[in-house]
Amino acid sequence: MFSSIEEKERLIVIKKCYWPLFHLAEIGIPFGIEATALTLEIINNLDREWITVLKNYIKEKKVEFIGSGYSQIIGPLVPEKVNNWNQKLGLDVYSDLLRVRPRIALVNEMAYSAGMVEHYLNNGYEAIIMEWNNPRKYHPEWEDEFRYYPQKAIGTNGRTISLIWADTIAFQKFQRYAHGEYPFTEYLDYLEQKHMDYHNRYFPLYLNDVEIFDYRPGRYHTEPKLKKGSEWERIFDLYKKLSNEKWASFILPSEILDKPINEKCFHEIKLESPEQPIPVKKQEKYNINRWALTGKNDLEINTKCFQIYERLNNENNENQSVWKELCYLWSSDFRTHITENRWEKYQKRLKLANYKVIEENINLTSDKTLFLSIPFNKYGVYCSEDEKTIMIENKKIRLVLNKYRGMSINKCIIKDLSDKSLFGTLGHGYFDDISFADDYYSGNAVIERLGQHIITDLDEILPKILINKSSLVFRSEQQIETYWGKVRTQQKISFIFNVILEKKGIRFYKKILFQDDIWWRTFLGMAVIRPFSITFNPEAWDLTTLYYKTHNGGNDYETFHLSGKWFNQGNIYSSLISSMHGIGSTNGVLVIGDKDKTITLKCNMAKSALIPSIVFNPHNNTYLFRVQYSAREVDETVSKKNEISSIDTEFFIE
Repeated sequence: MFSSIEEKERLIVIKKCYWPLFHLAEIGIPFGIEATALTLEIINNLDREWITVLKNYIKEKKVEFIGSGYSQIIGPLVPEKVNNWNQKLGLDVYSDLLRVRPRIALVNEMAYSAGMVEHYLNNGYEAIIMEWNNPRKYHPEWEDEFRYYPQKAIGTNGRTISLIWADTIAFQKFQRYAHGEYPFTEYLDYLEQKHMDYHNRYFPLYLNDVEIFDYRPGRYHTEPKLKKGSEWERIFDLYKKLSNEKWASFILPSEILDKPINEKCFHEIKLESPEQPIPVKKQEKYNINRWALTGKNDLEINTKCFQIYERLNNENNENQSVWKELCYLWSSDFRTHITENRWEKYQKRLKLANYKVIEENINLTSDKTLFLSIPFNKYGVYCSEDEKTIMIENKKIRLVLNKYRGMSINKCIIKDLSDKSLFGTLGHGYFDDISFADDYYSGNAVIERLGQHIITDLDEILPKILINKSSLVFRSEQQIETYWGKVRTQQKISFIFNVILEKKGIRFYKKILFQDDIWWRTFLGMAVIRPFSITFNPEAWDLTTLYYKTHNGGNDYETFHLSGKWFNQGNIYSSLISSMHGIGSTNGVLVIGDKDKTITLKCNMAKSALIPSIVFNPHNNTYLFRVQYSAREVDETVSKKNEISSIDTEFFIE
C-alpha cells in the first residue's frame, strides 16, 4: 500500500524488498516483521509462497509477527469505533493467513495518542512499539536510560500497556548505511559512542519501511540513487559483523517483555503532552496534519469518510464488510504521495461507498424567510446596534459582533457560567509586549500562502438579520477581489458567515467560496486555510486550572492542563511545512475548562473534518490562548491541483 508505488510494481517490491528479509532468518538473526492485514491480503493474491514461508518461520520462532490492524489508519484522526474495527478485522486476517495472533502492535506511523491504548488492550495486544525521540522532547522528567528498556504507556482511563521503543535517529542511520552513505566502521562508531554501556540494554536498530532497500518508491527527487552492489547485502553484512561483537546479541521483540533486566523497566509514563497531544515519528515536519489537511485533498476524503462513519454508526450497522471497506478508505497512504492512477481508483471507490448523511445549510432563499430590522425584541431574542457593533441577547447568551471587522466576535457572555466575556477579541495594545501587538479576533477566517499577503474576512459589512425555519440568523457575506498569476485575471473569494442563537448555545455556519476554478487550482496547493478561530479572554479563566480536553481516536477524553506551558501548535516549521502539531478531535468536540466552568466547541466533521490547534503564550500576569481550526496546511505532499471550490463548516458552542 506504500503511497508512491504503482500497483503494477508490487510484484517487483515483493521480490526485491520482501523476500530478502527471510535471509536474516536463514543466517540465524531473530527479528520481527510488521504488516497490515491488508498488505498480507495483497501479497497472498500476488505471491502466496511468501505468506507460506513467513508462516513457517513464525512457527519455527525465527521470525516474530508484529500486528498493526487491518489498514494503516492514523488512529488519532478517526473515531473510536473505526479504530476498534480496524484492530479486530486485522486480527481476523492474521489468524486466517498466518495462524497467529501477535502479542505486539506497531503504532501506525507511530502517531500515538493515549486514546489508542484501549484498542490495543481490548483486542488482546500485550505491548506496542512507539518512537522515543518526539515524546522525550516534551517530557524532561524522564530518565535518559528509559529509552533502553521497556516501559508502560498510560491510556486515558488509567489502563497501561507495555511499550517497546523505536528510535528515529537509529533507523535513519541504518538507512544511510544501507544506502552506502558511510561504511560499517562509521556506523559501528555511532552505536559504540552513543549507546554502548557496561549494563545490559535493549536497542532497536531498525523499525521502518523495507520498500526503500534495493528499490526506490519515487516519492522525492532527493532519494539516494541506487549504487553498485546490493543494499540488502550491506544489511546482511552489518548483521553478521554485529553478531560477532562480544557486546551485541539479537533477540525477538517479545523477549524484551519476558526478560526485564532491572529497575529501569516498566515505569508508567504518559507519552502525550499539551504541546504535542499526538506524537509522531521523525522530525516535526512529519506531524498529524500530514494525513489530515495536506496531500491531494485530505480534507475532502476525510470528510467523506466521516460521512460514511456517521451513517454506519447511526444505523448500528455491524456488517464486517462495510467496516472493512471504511478501514480501507481511511488508509494513510491515500493521504500522502499517492500516485495519479491509484488516486483516480480511490476516488471512484470512495464515491461508491459514500452516502450523503448531513443536512444542507439553512435555505436562505425560502419563500418563508422574513428579514428583520434593528432594534427588535422578538422570538426570545433582543437585538440592538451602534455604529460599530451589533449586540444579540437571549436568556443564556449575550453576543457582540463587530460590523467593522466582518462580524467577528467582540464578546461572548454565557450568563450561567460568568458575567465576563469568555471569548472574543483582544484588541491591538491589549498586551504590552510588542511581539503580541496584533488584534486577536474570534470567528474570522485566514487564507495565507507562504510569502504572500494574508487574505481575511475582516472587511466592514452590513449584516442581514432574518428568520427562517424557526431560526434567527445573522448573516454576513463578503467578496474579496484579488489578482493571481501572470494573466492577472480578477478573481473573487466569498466568505459567508451565519450566526444563530439557540436555547443551548450558538451555532456558526461558515463557507468560503472560491469563484474561479483556475485561480483555485493554482492558489490552493500551497495555501494555509484556517476558516475559524476563537480567542479566549484571559480575565475570565483561571490560569492555574485551565485545560483543554478532546478525543484523539479513543472513547474517553484526553485532558491537557496548560499552567506552566508555552506553545503554538500551528507554528511554521519551515518554508515548506506550515505547522508542527494538531489535535485529532475525532468526535469533533473540544472542551475548554477551568475549576469553575467549561465550554464545548463542536465541529461537524461530516461537513468539514477540520483540525484544531492550540496557541498558548503566557505573558507577564496574563496570556494569549487561542483555538484555530484548519482546513488546509502545507507540506511536501500537497498537490497544486485541487478540484473543490468551497469549504463548508459548522460549529456549535455551548
